[in-house]
Amino acid sequence: MLLIENATIIIGTGEVINDGKILIKGKKIEKIGHFTYENDDVKIMDANDKVISPGLIDVHTHLGVHEEGIGNIGHDFNETSDPITPEVRAIDGINPREKGFEDARKAGVTTVQVLPGSANVIGGEMVTLKTAGTIVDEMVIRNPSGMKAAFGENPKRLHGTKGKAPITRMGIAALFRKEMRKAQQYLEKKENGKKPDFDLGLENLCKVLQKEIPLRAHAHRADDIVTLLRLAKEFDIEITIEHCTEGHHIAEYVASHGFHVSAGPTMSTRSKIELSEKGWHTPKVLAEAGVSVSITTDHPVVGIEYLLSSVANAIKFGLNETEAWRSITLTAAQHLGIEDRVGSLEEGKDADLVIWSGDPFDLRNSVETTIINGEIVYNKE
Repeated sequence: MLLIENATIIIGTGEVINDGKILIKGKKIEKIGHFTYENDDVKIMDANDKVISPGLIDVHTHLGVHEEGIGNIGHDFNETSDPITPEVRAIDGINPREKGFEDARKAGVTTVQVLPGSANVIGGEMVTLKTAGTIVDEMVIRNPSGMKAAFGENPKRLHGTKGKAPITRMGIAALFRKEMRKAQQYLEKKENGKKPDFDLGLENLCKVLQKEIPLRAHAHRADDIVTLLRLAKEFDIEITIEHCTEGHHIAEYVASHGFHVSAGPTMSTRSKIELSEKGWHTPKVLAEAGVSVSITTDHPVVGIEYLLSSVANAIKFGLNETEAWRSITLTAAQHLGIEDRVGSLEEGKDADLVIWSGDPFDLRNSVETTIINGEIVYNKE
């Protein structure tokens, strides 16, 4: 057991405990708050003048499937052979020894969702996992945690330049509808006791239709976001809006649908037309409209070590600090459907936490210790 005492504890719900204690037993948080505890077998860590937060969560990354510094040989995130690939799974392309996982631990990021890329209209299944470990299957929290889709420039550009659909935004929506309708028919046959010829991609899309997993869809431009919301209603599926770059233009409309949004990567350049209105004001406008917003790096578009820096910039441009913390802790966990395990420091949840040298949003301070599942996975010293 490990007892951390004399700390300022950011719970992740908006509550802060001053001069508090956290007792870790095995992989879980046993007790938190103000209490007396005496046991000769407990290891005591004094966190005087330190700040403890939940482990940070990045809801949208390509960690381990888009390896840095080795070029195409490390690009395992887009199966570009076809615009419709619901049969592929991100977990099958992850290298847990990739440098980004170490960078994540050093930055206090303990949980990530790893997605296929945005080259395809339907891109495959994603996985949510902890950032410590050597065997991907042992790092998993939820698999699959969603199905990837993409609207806008990326699928148009990649497949259209090959002279094949989709060439237009109309084509993207049409291909999506066509495949989802095939999945509906496939599911209807199964539910009626028939045995359709097995199709792995349609099997995976049935999980979306049955709301076992959400569709997580790349959409930057406001009209692409509206198309996505139209399709979500048409097929009665759960979705998350990934990026939502122009969401500030239609914040009330987005809020009325009640879906989670990931905002970012705002620290990146305006590398294409649909990013022309990218700005730090978007999370603030969305949150004030009542949208559940998580902030992302989209690693390696922005290095995962800059997750907290991204949130600090959003605060500078008006995002409420409580909402800012939640965007990479509890709200992020809810976005991923894993809030019963991570996202806040509460009794019975996973012992994933970060000890900071001071106020985390003062970027002169740094991570001193990162703990995942009750084990120290990074120590600055």
